Amino acid sequence: METENQTYVLQFILLGLSEDTEVQSLLFGLFLSMYLVTIFGNLLIILAIISDSHLHTPMYFFLSNLSFTDICFTSTTVPKMLLNIQTESKAITYENCLSQMYFSTLFGVLDNFFLAVMAYDRFVAICHPLHYMVIMNPEVCGLLLLASWLLSVLVSLLHDLMALRLSFCTKLDIPHFFCELNQVIRRACSDTFLNNLVMYFTSGLVGVIPLTGILFSYYKIISSILRISTAGGKCKAFSTCGSHLSVVIFFYGTSLGVYLSSAATQNSRANAIASVMYTVVTPMLNPFIYSLRNKDIKQAFKKLRNIYPRKGYFVSGLQMCS
Repeated sequence: METENQTYVLQFILLGLSEDTEVQSLLFGLFLSMYLVTIFGNLLIILAIISDSHLHTPMYFFLSNLSFTDICFTSTTVPKMLLNIQTESKAITYENCLSQMYFSTLFGVLDNFFLAVMAYDRFVAICHPLHYMVIMNPEVCGLLLLASWLLSVLVSLLHDLMALRLSFCTKLDIPHFFCELNQVIRRACSDTFLNNLVMYFTSGLVGVIPLTGILFSYYKIISSILRISTAGGKCKAFSTCGSHLSVVIFFYGTSLGVYLSSAATQNSRANAIASVMYTVVTPMLNPFIYSLRNKDIKQAFKKLRNIYPRKGYFVSGLQMCS
């Protein structure tokens, strides 16, 4: 088969989660609802943190950035999927596919780094409480934020530049609901050895290293909590990191499950359905997880409800779920 240069590739075809026309309306309603909950929930977390001066601490600073990242992460994939369902068109241009791949990788990597930084923040708060404000000063928080963004931008840009060297033939169907990096590489008919090498290397860099840092931080945190003599002190210490630990387990559990299953099976459609968990479901649940048993967030929601009375019904909904 004669290889066609990538400049002649006009569009890819996103096959989505199902080709059954009767399921499309159900998927549209389901993903639209999940997307709206994700946007409003994470936006409320950000507004609550901004409006309450008591939440102007490193922990909530990184939480607000995580919420912003989750909004962007979901917005790179779901709107295009909803548009394709509504217009009954599965096409996405080559340029838009590269853009979607870039931003989905960018915000996915940012999620990894922010979860690792938040684990380090909890480690310092519990294991070195007397030095917390000295260690986690505004300059350090700014540097951690800048480093996370810089590394994420570089990794995403590297993957996009590597994708530009690929040539594509006639099989342009992508069995996914967005231009996922691995699926785009599989569609190429030119040599992809270097692309795969870079992809697995960067996956180790932005996946294994942050996860190792998180596991080490929680090893030290749990060791420190077990040394506390009183049960009340243990509960109070664990409550400060319980929400973050829940998000870490859910995010890494689903994402690792998807990539491990994709290595073991060639069922791309099943992998696409599984990837919904960390690309859509996890960002939607984060606001509810962080509002559970968090008195500071609950108090901020009450203040926010007084400031924005028209949106009080949604804030009240989050409080009821808490």
